[in-house]
Formats: sequence, C-alpha cells, structure tokens
Amino acid sequence: MARLERVNVSKKSHKTFNFGVVGLGNISAIHAQAANALSGGRLYACFSRDSGKAARFSEAHKCRPYSDYKRFLADPDLHIVTIATPSGAHLEPAIAAARAKKHVVVEKPLEISPVRCRRIITACAKNRVKLATIFPTRLKDVGVAMKDAIDKKRIGTPVSGSAYVKWFRDQAYYDSGAWRGTRELDGGGALMNQGIHNVDMLIYLMGDAVEVFAFANRPTLKRIEVETNLVACLKFKNGALGVIEATTEAHPGYPKVLEINGSRGTLSSVEDELGHWDFEKELSRDKIIRQRLSANSGMSGGAADPMAISFDGHRRQFQELVDVLKGKKRKLTCDGSEGLRSVKLVCAIYESVRTGKPVKLR
Repeated sequence: MARLERVNVSKKSHKTFNFGVVGLGNISAIHAQAANALSGGRLYACFSRDSGKAARFSEAHKCRPYSDYKRFLADPDLHIVTIATPSGAHLEPAIAAARAKKHVVVEKPLEISPVRCRRIITACAKNRVKLATIFPTRLKDVGVAMKDAIDKKRIGTPVSGSAYVKWFRDQAYYDSGAWRGTRELDGGGALMNQGIHNVDMLIYLMGDAVEVFAFANRPTLKRIEVETNLVACLKFKNGALGVIEATTEAHPGYPKVLEINGSRGTLSSVEDELGHWDFEKELSRDKIIRQRLSANSGMSGGAADPMAISFDGHRRQFQELVDVLKGKKRKLTCDGSEGLRSVKLVCAIYESVRTGKPVKLR
C-alpha cells in the first residue's frame, strides 16, 4: 500500500477530521465516497477482520487498512468511526469506538432493538462523543423543504401520513450474504431493512405514532426468516392516521413514496424528489420549489438494485457532523435519540404482527 501522508491535527480544533469505516460490505463504498467528498474531512482508515478485504478496500479508496480493531481504534489520527456492519452487529463496534473517544456514525438502523440502541446512545453520552444515525433523506433538498413547510404549519392540521416502499429483491439477493434475511443480524425484513428510510421520514414529519396494528408475510421467498411483505396502520400522537406498506416482492421494483395530507395542504415525495406541493394559500416561491424539486429524473434509487444509490445523502450527514464538531452548526439533524425513534416504531409493528393485536408505543 502506498505510504499515507500523516495529517497534523490540533486536539483543540481539527482542520481535517479523519474518518474510518468499519465493516466493508456493499454500503462501505458509499461511506468512503462520502468521506472523500467533504470539506474538512476525509477517509483515513478502514477495518475488516478479513485482512485481504481490508487491503483491497484500502487500495481502492486510498486509506489505511486495519484487521485488528483495537489497533484501529488506538490510532491517534482517527477521529470519526462509521459503522457499516450488518444491522444487528452495530452495537459492539459502536460502543468500543465511543470508549476509545471516537465520534460515531452508525448506518441505518441504529440497531435492531430499542435496548441495543439505548446502549449505544448511553456509551456515546458517557464518553462525550457525538453519535449520528444515517438517514440521508432528512438532509436532502426535498426532505428539508417538506420539514420546513410542516414546521410552518402550511398543511394546516395533519390528517394522514402514508409511506410506501415497494421494492424488489430476489432469492439470490438474500442468498448473497449469510446475514441477510436473518432476525439476528438483519433484525427484520422489508420494513427494518428497506422500509426504514421512509419510516424515519414519516415520523420526522408527522411526529411519533402511539398505536399500531400490522400484518406481514413472505409470499414466495423461502430461505429467509423475515418478512418480505408488510402493511401497518398507525395512529399518531397528533391524532392523524397513517399507513406503512413495505415489500421486497413487487417486481420489478418502484420508487419509494411518502405522502403527508393536511387540512390546508398536501406534500409528497417520490424517491428523493418532489411529488405534491399543494397548499390552500399559495406563496410566490412555491412555483420555483416545484420546478427545482419535482420528480422528473426517472430515478429509482434502490428499488431494484441496492447499490443504485448516490453517496450525496451520506456526504451531507458526514458534512453536518464535521460542521457540528467545528462549531459551525449547533446540533445534528439525526443523532442517536432520533435514530432510536424509527427502531421503536418498527419493533412495535413487529410485535403487532406476532400477537395479532394492536400495540401501543411506550
């Protein structure tokens, strides 16, 4: 491997924050690209227990390889650790990173149960390090615009909120990794893995749900333990109702859709572009917003291909963390407590599926 230039970083005020990615599966390349596109940050290191995999990733992304996690965390020039391991394997490396006084970024979901999420949150708080959960849609232009409109009460009283994720994953996808489709490491199926981005946006815009009722099944796929098809009805704290539909058996796969309806307006997104932007009281800037953010690119995101995604959303979240650490921004849009919210909802939905009864969220 080519010798890396040592970065001189002041302990009081880092000029460049060095990122290290843990877990070198598919999503790790997105982490690498995002880190290398930052202002004030860069990809510095990678870790995998497989030394060959670490070496190959290092060569591809020009970073320092580690196959010993203790040595990885002991590197004084490593400042931020991004966790890209399977969902049910986020806890241990995240806590170890926090104890090593590294800031932590965890790929969605934060973990596969509220208890495990809280352990990560507690470790980061105790060690006074920042914790971010990856939910890129919050910081994308459409997500920011929708949140602003709702905060300004432009839709009036929220009436309903709906999230649809109708993607396609064949048996080969689940067979491609021993952890895929397992309760232990995936934590769930179409909802916990693919649908959770829209789940997060739904409660980010509508507020928390207080009660859920759900059905789930697995119509055709066999060699997995989790659902590939799920429908849930929700009652929100603000009195609105909602629906979540998540499937990975909708051939050939379609863009995710989010819709928020209110007494004075309706908002929707198709993938990461604008669908509806309709209000009882039109403002002069609304036409410009529609033109700038309207769904016209034909993007399908990860509908049929899990890697058909841009690294820009991750870049925005990484950049926000750097800006917070530099004092340019006050707080993170999606910290650990925000990451916990969607896991709590998903787990309540799974409890309803198991029991066949409505479940109230605590």
